[in-house]
Amino acid sequence: MEIPVLDWSRFATGSDVDGFVQDLGKASRDTGFFLVSNHGIPEDLVKDVFAKGDAFFALPMAEKAKIDIRGNPHNRGWACQGSEALDETSGQMDRKEAFNVGFDLPSDDPRVLAGEPFRGVNVWPDVPGFRETMLDYYDAVLHLSVALHRAFEMDLNLPEGYFPPHFTEPMATLRVLSYPAAPDGDGIGAGAHTDYGSVTLLMTDGVGGLQVKPRGGDWIDVPHVPGAYVVNIGDCLMRWSNDIYVSTPHRVLPPKTARRSIAFFLDPNPDSVIAALPGTGKAKYPAVTGADYLRSRLDATYTPKDVK
Repeated sequence: MEIPVLDWSRFATGSDVDGFVQDLGKASRDTGFFLVSNHGIPEDLVKDVFAKGDAFFALPMAEKAKIDIRGNPHNRGWACQGSEALDETSGQMDRKEAFNVGFDLPSDDPRVLAGEPFRGVNVWPDVPGFRETMLDYYDAVLHLSVALHRAFEMDLNLPEGYFPPHFTEPMATLRVLSYPAAPDGDGIGAGAHTDYGSVTLLMTDGVGGLQVKPRGGDWIDVPHVPGAYVVNIGDCLMRWSNDIYVSTPHRVLPPKTARRSIAFFLDPNPDSVIAALPGTGKAKYPAVTGADYLRSRLDATYTPKDVK
């Protein structure tokens, strides 16, 4: 089964809105994966995110450990190699490290002071320009991912403007990832899993390893198209669409050479109620808030932090 490449300009410029929506809807139902080209995110900004990520991952472990994600209740900071097992069945530890950035709020925000779920402040490493670059990129890809939901609205026959109120201050996570070279091929870069949120937008550096397992099929390689995003439907949107859309298992094989990627996971606002969308039939899942659903998934992912 092929993973299609969709030209976003067809929708954004209005030159072929209906054709784009039809192609998007088919991909969202068949594989849950597609690539988006001509998306408008500046190439220089993407390169800067990779460069700042490289500078962070090159820091001494003791420096990175100061902002360990396992000590952060809001899913922000550094995830060291061996701290995650995305394949909940095998429990095999992932061979990767990552850094998470969330929706940026000031320390005196009432929701931060109240300790609301996923309403914390970001933590930042001592890397010049890191904060500014990550927040610029976060804003750009957030705008694109929310815009994609207008096409989902059209495909699912929803009123215009149905989705945006659910993404005004989302639990979206920007995650910069680094996979060390594994010439021996042992282990797994990222275990087989489905993503938790609405959609994921992934930019890679061209090094292979990402694979998808369509329903009823074998693992297939995701093609690399320079400058294009790999986009996939997450569990939250599959649940929202009452299983009309599919969230498909994927994994990252241990790369022979070092691999880097930039993932943006769009989850809804914490208090958004995720229930079967209008017109999708009898609900297959009980309603749940975005925060409760995301917490349940994250709790199954991280290994306990050693206390010494």
